[in-house]
This record gives sequence, structure tokens and C-alpha cells, in this order.
Amino acid sequence: MDGAESALSIRAARREDATTIHALICELADYEKLRHEVDAGVDDIARDLFGANPRAFAEVAEWNGEVAGFSLWFYNYSTFRGRHGIYLEDLFVRPAFRGKGIGKALIMNLAKRCVAEGLPRFQWSVLDWNTPSIEFYESLGAKRMPEWIGCRVEGEALVKLAAD
Repeated sequence: MDGAESALSIRAARREDATTIHALICELADYEKLRHEVDAGVDDIARDLFGANPRAFAEVAEWNGEVAGFSLWFYNYSTFRGRHGIYLEDLFVRPAFRGKGIGKALIMNLAKRCVAEGLPRFQWSVLDWNTPSIEFYESLGAKRMPEWIGCRVEGEALVKLAAD
């Protein structure tokens, strides 16, 4: 291992990381200009990632012992493949740590999990304006899926839909 690789470690997030993960989520939201959409609090993160029956999971990347970034993911399911896959909800590397291979290492870590668990898909979404991330993902072999359009129902529209 060269010096750059030895400075990086990736580990499963622990309950005591809930505050740090929340801070990273807020930093990501600031970068994406979506901070106004963050409703989650530290207690939500602690409950959902570290409760009795977690539905989401996270890895923390540390550079020389300092938190540099994270990935947050969950298992999805492909009816066409008849198998689970992994959906990467968030990937974020703090600006001071970019260019060190940390984002790639976090993605590779999840790709290895997919292969080890026999999962046929690893998916995520990226904002259409985020050219640096799109180029980075494509350099890793990711393919855009322009024929798919994301849909979401939330807030009052969700309440209305549930009531109709």
C-alpha cells in the first residue's frame, strides 16, 4: 500500500456516528442547494440506521482518523431480476478531502458487497446539473438511464393521495 491508501479507512457506521452522519447529510444538502429540504434530525438517523431493525446503512470514510465522507444505502428489489440490489441514497466527501480517491473507495466498497452477496444491481441517482459527479460516476462504469424519470409524491400531495 502506498501512503495515500494507508491514510484511508472505511468502516461501518456506528450509533455514536449519528451526529456526524447528520452533519454530513447537511453538508451534502448545502452542496446540492437543498438544505431547506432536510427534515431529518440526529434522532432520526440514530433510529433508522442503528435501531432494532435498521432499514438503511452507512459507511464512514476516515482520512488519517478524520471523518472525510460517507455513503448511505439500503437494499432495493428488482422484480425483473428477482433479486435484491443496493441503492446508494447518498455519497458525500467533504471538499477538503476530494481528489484522494475516497468517493471511489466508498463506491467500490458497496460494489464489493454486491458481488459478495450475489446482488445483480447497484444503483443511484445524480442531479442533472452535477457534471463533476456525473463524469466521476461514468468513469467508474456507471451508465445513465435517460429513459427513466424519477417520480416522487410527498407533503400535501401524499396526504391527498392516501385519502382519495
